[in-house]
Amino acid sequence: MSQTKVKTITKNAKRALFIFVGAVLVSVGLEIFLIPNRIIDGGIVGISIILAHLSGWAIGIFLFFLNLPFLIMGYKQIGKTFALSTLLGVAVMSVGTQLLHPVPSLTDDPLLAAVFGGIILGIGVGMVIRYGGSLDGTEMVAVLINKRTPFSVGETVMFFNIFILSSAGFVFGWDRAMYSLIAYYIAFKMIDITIEGFEESKSVWIISEKHKDIGETILARLGRGVTYLNGEGGYTGDDKKVIFCVITRLEEAKLKSIVEEVDPEAFLAVGTIAEVRGGRFKKRNIH
Repeated sequence: MSQTKVKTITKNAKRALFIFVGAVLVSVGLEIFLIPNRIIDGGIVGISIILAHLSGWAIGIFLFFLNLPFLIMGYKQIGKTFALSTLLGVAVMSVGTQLLHPVPSLTDDPLLAAVFGGIILGIGVGMVIRYGGSLDGTEMVAVLINKRTPFSVGETVMFFNIFILSSAGFVFGWDRAMYSLIAYYIAFKMIDITIEGFEESKSVWIISEKHKDIGETILARLGRGVTYLNGEGGYTGDDKKVIFCVITRLEEAKLKSIVEEVDPEAFLAVGTIAEVRGGRFKKRNIH
């Protein structure tokens, strides 16, 4: 078997494992925390919880069949790998909720259920998204609506979720709708953290006449490599040297002090990066 094929199999196995674990976590968050306390999430999951409550049917049926049209849509719009990853995640989530349904809730306190259910749900959804799948079709609908209307994807998703979370007020009571909003917010933040990671990276852009001094000082005192780019002033037309480097958020304060020390007049811009791969990002020892 060729080395390339082995890498592909390993990569696919890793993807399947993490999607499986993520979907199991979502099932736990739903059946052990949210559903027993009549708290919902946004999107297809929220609709499924409401329909399961009103009909008395198993929530797994709604989770699977409501996501099915979006799975087909994802196959056409994004590709086979995404569709298969999503199918695995949705199937595991649907079966997982059914298997966990007899298990009693760990808490009857709705606030604790909203907090811990939101955390576990968010981590699970984030893992599935990070490894190329999806557990909710509303974002795919939002992408299609965005192509035909002036509304952005974020605005469309927000509209859907406001409608769904408001519906919880009529079905479960307005206090549960407010707890649902707490769970949704926590899950939303945990999805971001899971996808982007805790070690958030920062991109740094510096324009200075003392670019060499700043670059060498960053290399010596932070152990980070820098790249010099050629730029041109839009107002003056003068040639400029731009320093670009990537640091962690823990190194941001030290880098700012270096720039301030070498050239207080330097232009400095710092931005957040979701992911860094390749190149020479590894930190060099500075002692």
